[in-house]
Formats: sequence, C-alpha cells, structure tokens
Amino acid sequence: MGSKKYTAEFKAEASRQVLEHGRSVRDVAGRLGVSVDTLYVWVRAHRLTPQKRQATADQSAEIRQLQAELRRVTEERDIL
Repeated sequence: MGSKKYTAEFKAEASRQVLEHGRSVRDVAGRLGVSVDTLYVWVRAHRLTPQKRQATADQSAEIRQLQAELRRVTEERDIL
C-alpha cells in the first residue's frame, strides 16, 4: 500500500481549518479523506512553522551582523 502525496497548500489549508476555523481534527480528516494522525502531524507542523521562520530570520540577521564585523576587523588588522 503506497502513501499519497499531498501538496503543501493542501496541508496548510487542512491545518487552517482546524486552527483558524475551529473545526475538529476528526471532522476535517473525515471530510478530506486523510487519517486523523496525519492531520495532527500537519497541524503540529503548521503551528511550528512561524516560530521556525522567526528563528531562522534572527539567525540570518546575526550572521550578517557578524560577517560585517569580521570584514571591519579584518580591514583594521590589515591596516596595522
């Protein structure tokens, strides 16, 4: 038995129905034809996504700042 592949948009919409529209996981899973366990995984991932994006953005900003500082310090060293 092979597993079905669902698009990211499908997963996001299913998760939104649970998180934003207040529908039960069992109801949404039944209407969409996916297992309750699968939908729980999608909902959990959908909840974590904004936090992960924010952490990645924070890390990217810090990396850019450190790279700029490294360039400045390297130039100062080369001058000396």
